[in-house]
Amino acid sequence: MNLQTKISLSAQEPKIDYKSEILMLGSCFAENIGETFGYYKFKNLINPFGILFHPKAIETFLWMASQDEHYVDTDLFFHNERWHCFDAHSSLSNPSKEKLLFDLNAALILTKEKLQSSTHIFITLGTAWVYRLKSLDMIVANCHKIPQREFEKTLLTINEVNQCLQNCVHFIRNLNPSIQIVFTVSPVRHSKDGFVENNRSKSHLLAAIHQTINGDSGLSYFPSYEIMMDELRDYRFYSADMIHPNETAIQYIWERFSEVWISEKAKTTMKSVEEIQKGLAHRSFNPKSKQHLTFLKNLEHKKNKLKEEHPFIEF
Repeated sequence: MNLQTKISLSAQEPKIDYKSEILMLGSCFAENIGETFGYYKFKNLINPFGILFHPKAIETFLWMASQDEHYVDTDLFFHNERWHCFDAHSSLSNPSKEKLLFDLNAALILTKEKLQSSTHIFITLGTAWVYRLKSLDMIVANCHKIPQREFEKTLLTINEVNQCLQNCVHFIRNLNPSIQIVFTVSPVRHSKDGFVENNRSKSHLLAAIHQTINGDSGLSYFPSYEIMMDELRDYRFYSADMIHPNETAIQYIWERFSEVWISEKAKTTMKSVEEIQKGLAHRSFNPKSKQHLTFLKNLEHKKNKLKEEHPFIEF
C-alpha cells in the first residue's frame, strides 16, 4: 500500500560537485537550501541583498549587479532610527548611512563576480504580489514597515512575471552564457495576503516560469513547491506557525533535490563533511580525558585529509 503521492523527478545536468559554484537568490526557502549547501561546504553565496520575495525585486537586483550600477545617498531613506534601501531586505538596514551604502555596493560587486564564475544559479520566487510606492511610482523589494497607505498593492500578471524572468536570464547570460539557471517556487504560503490570494500568486509564478523555461536546455525547474504540497501533505511537516516548512521538511526536500542535482562523487565528500560537522558539534563531559583528546586528534586528521582534496573548505 502506497500512502504517499510522489513527484516524478528527472536527473539533471550538469551535476553539482565540489568544483561547482552556486548562487542562491530569492525567498526565504532559497536560504534554507543555501544554508544546507553551506553546511556541506559547497562554494555558494546566498542572497547578498537579503531575502527577495518577488520576481521584480530579483530583476532589479540582477540589473544593478550586472550593469555595474551603484547606490548613492539619495537612494536611501531614514525610518525608525535606521537607514534603508527599498531594493534590499531590512537585514541590510543600518543606523549608519555610510555603512549601508558601503554594504549595498560591495554586495553588487560581489554578486557580479559570482555571476561570472558560478556554474549554477537558483532563483526561488515567493510571491507575485508587489507593493508600489505611490510617491516615487516604484515597486519595492521591501516596505521596511512604512505605513501601508503609502503603497499600492498589485498582483503581477503572468506576462509581467515572464518578462521579469526573461530579463533576469538576459542579465545573467550576458555575464556567463554557460551557467545553469534553475527556478523554484517557495512552498511558504503568504497567508497575510490571504489564502485565495496566495494561490492566485503561486499560479502566476508557476505559469510564468514554465513559459520562460520552455524549450531552453539551460533553464530548468525544481518542484520544491509541489513536493511540499503533495509529498508532505501533513501539518507535522510545518513549523509552529503552520506556514513555514519545518526542519524535517527542509531536509526531505534537500534529499529529493540531491537525487537529481548532486553528483555521486560529491555525495561521498558530503558524508565526510557531515562526519566532521557532527564531530565539531560534539561536547565532551570530560574535555581533558585521553579518549576525548584522541577523538580531537582523529577529527583534525579528517579535516586535514579533506582539505588536501578541497583546499577551499574551512571549518
